[in-house]
Amino acid sequence: MTKLFLMAGSLFCMFSVMLGAFAAHGLKSRLSEYSIGVFKTAAEYQMVHGLALIAVALLLKWGINLNWAGHFFIIGTLLFSGSLYLLALTGMKWLGPITPLGGVCFIIGWIVILVQVARFKF
Repeated sequence: MTKLFLMAGSLFCMFSVMLGAFAAHGLKSRLSEYSIGVFKTAAEYQMVHGLALIAVALLLKWGINLNWAGHFFIIGTLLFSGSLYLLALTGMKWLGPITPLGGVCFIIGWIVILVQVARFKF
């Protein structure tokens, strides 16, 4: 799982930078200010949780079992950021209810980290 989380985290971070730049430069004249904000929010959360995946991978090497956290961060990023990117680009309002599911996955991932670190004997 360590390699999966490191690779997914790196890809999420890389695409976050690319998509954020695309929003700032390529989409500025094509989308409303609101849609640009939605797109940037997606990129921001994608970056944060890409870095969190990298941290999960490193903590796995210490022996802290964070596999569930990593999986929830991957699913959360795909649902949360993915739905926001699509919402900003297409305006399809039905995507809106998907976003909170990704947010719940993020929260669960952070709870897993909290519990597992609290249990770990340093």
